[in-house]
Amino acid sequence: MGIVAGLDSSPDFTRIVVCDTDTGAVLRQGYAPHPVESPAGGGRPSDVDPQAWLLSLGEAAGGGLLEGVQAIGVSTQQNAVVPLDAQGNTVRPAMVGGDKRTQVAAADLVDALGGREAWAQAVGCVPQAAQPVTKLRWMARTEPENAQRTAILLQAHDWLVWQLLGRPVRRTTDRGGASGTGYWSAATGGYRPDLVELALGHQVMLPEVIGPADAAGTTPEGLLISVGTGETMAAAFGLGIGLGDAVVSLGASGSVMAVHPEALVDGSGMITALADATGMHLPVVTTLNAVRTLRGAAELLGLPDLESLSDLAMKSTPGSHGLVLLPYLEGERTPNLPHTAGTLAGLRRESMKAEHLARAAFEGMLCGLADALDVLRGRGVEVRRVFLLGPAAELPAVQAAAPMLFGTQVVVPQPADYAAIGAARQAAWALGASQGTLDVRNPPVWQGAVAQVLEPGDELAVGQAVRQQFVAVREQTHPGAL
Repeated sequence: MGIVAGLDSSPDFTRIVVCDTDTGAVLRQGYAPHPVESPAGGGRPSDVDPQAWLLSLGEAAGGGLLEGVQAIGVSTQQNAVVPLDAQGNTVRPAMVGGDKRTQVAAADLVDALGGREAWAQAVGCVPQAAQPVTKLRWMARTEPENAQRTAILLQAHDWLVWQLLGRPVRRTTDRGGASGTGYWSAATGGYRPDLVELALGHQVMLPEVIGPADAAGTTPEGLLISVGTGETMAAAFGLGIGLGDAVVSLGASGSVMAVHPEALVDGSGMITALADATGMHLPVVTTLNAVRTLRGAAELLGLPDLESLSDLAMKSTPGSHGLVLLPYLEGERTPNLPHTAGTLAGLRRESMKAEHLARAAFEGMLCGLADALDVLRGRGVEVRRVFLLGPAAELPAVQAAAPMLFGTQVVVPQPADYAAIGAARQAAWALGASQGTLDVRNPPVWQGAVAQVLEPGDELAVGQAVRQQFVAVREQTHPGAL
């Protein structure tokens, strides 16, 4: 069939992969950082001129990278909202990422609708600081003139697709991106304009939600642009996960998501009911403490890096000689303990060794993520294998403990830009559907990710004992938290 491209505009850079339409093999790729200055004191900016995304896109696509490409898919960072006026000009810079200034607005919105359960029923998630709906509330309270001028709302991938198509009258989005806004319900497949009004103070135009295999349009040069999606959904699509698969992402914080045939409504707010890029659903549970637990333990033990912590942990044994670390160092979302701290239990003279504390840090982090997996399992989500993502997934101590603690096969894919690959796969689907060579219900079958496969094997019973030890301490310290 030819070649297609996938573009991933992450918070820091644009990466483009050009893939074979039939197999998904990556033929060439481009990369460029966003020309964005870090704020004083470091970290990522909360406001970004979206033109920066276009500039890095142009740079990444330089040197004839897209020559011969028939279709392109766009994946971008989630939770970025681009407010436009009636003429389609940006009212203010895009509000991106997690943003501490919007925490009060999130609590404000929860109360305004009548509590967490009311939000879960309405749109499948409880407002968090990072979500577009919360940013709208913040803008209405802090920048009322900008809020008043806002007539159109787009997310990052909607805006980039619209720009690539030459800013047509029709503006589109996909289910995956829409499901993270806080004003579209994955369960009903419809917007809640009343929630936009609750947040912003008035109604606005929202992009049309089109199907997973639909094209957003064609450029004047004849390049087909697929619907696009958020990074989470694109990465899941690039990995090729399906029913029975879960993905555990190890960042500073952690997330657990799985493919499910229906949207899950969770009154506790622990499950965020996202849609995926294929027409299915992607329930997500997050933990605030993943790799930050390991970094904290490494600093406490005076170790230079996580590799050294892993080497030390491997000198201990499963169960860490009775040491249990509840890794709630930044408070926790799963379980919902926002104001708590971590707990180290089981201190005995024989357990007070550096290697046991190192092992307890790995086991605590993974048991916290296993709790998040169990939240999904408890709602009927089938988990037959777990994909483990993030640089920490390569650590021997993680690979030794994860299969036994998760109680299932663990797959560690080779590092790759799966979001860009997922965007390319979406482009291939839209191209095939437009040519009549692919069914709109079935995406192209691409070769799976190259990966290590780890089995729990004989260690399964040992892992369950370690989990029980962790659960006992959690229940004693925070009764009924989960």
